Amino acid sequence: MTLLSVQHLSKSFGGVTAARDVSFTLERGEMLAIIGPNGAGKSTVFNMVGGQLRPDRGAVLLDGQNITAASPQKRFRLGVGRTFQVAQTFLSMSVAENVQMALIGSRRESEALWSPARTRYRDDAVALLEQVGMAGMADHPCSALAYGDVKRVELAIALAGQPKLLLMDEPTAGMAARERADLMDLTASIAGAKGIGVLFTEHDMDVVFGHAERVIVLVRGRILATGAPEDIRQDPEVRRAYLGDEHALERPKGLSPT
Repeated sequence: MTLLSVQHLSKSFGGVTAARDVSFTLERGEMLAIIGPNGAGKSTVFNMVGGQLRPDRGAVLLDGQNITAASPQKRFRLGVGRTFQVAQTFLSMSVAENVQMALIGSRRESEALWSPARTRYRDDAVALLEQVGMAGMADHPCSALAYGDVKRVELAIALAGQPKLLLMDEPTAGMAARERADLMDLTASIAGAKGIGVLFTEHDMDVVFGHAERVIVLVRGRILATGAPEDIRQDPEVRRAYLGDEHALERPKGLSPT
């Protein structure tokens, strides 16, 4: 069974249509990227899948279950993890405590917040940090980490809920080129091993074409093209959609749609 099925999503803000009849699927273990020029509707579609926005029409199904009306919190409990363009961590807490808090939340043990986070699920947290290469920094405060390491911690936090689906909003924003490749290599490895479907938006075309198995191109709220990275790279309509420059997708560092 398909992991994620997005069916005919549409969303308008006032008189402006941000997404129109958007449909796609995502399989377990697959890396699927959404790209598009400025105003394409990427964030709108992404947030409808994540539950931050309610569509005007259409449906979102996870493992065949309709989650269109579910809150982000309920989606998290159903197996939807998320990372953000600006990493979301508690800077005053240690690396391990951040992951422990996510474990407490995923297990719906709010009463545990009355006791120090460091006393609960320490071993589970360290095991998750081991997966992302951060176990050696478990007792360091997040405020002391380099930004690339913070993004790894955020990935561990997202994995705390044992997600079936991982949503990554601009996962490599603010990172150096080597860090970008390392983070996405790590994500692909974990997703493949655990059968996690990954849906991500991304500005950096090196990241997109180097790590996505399929790419969706949005233009003015509609899907212009869907396909393998090389097919998308060679598609003349896609090339024209980016800054009107037929070589735009061959110059990933100069392409900066939002």
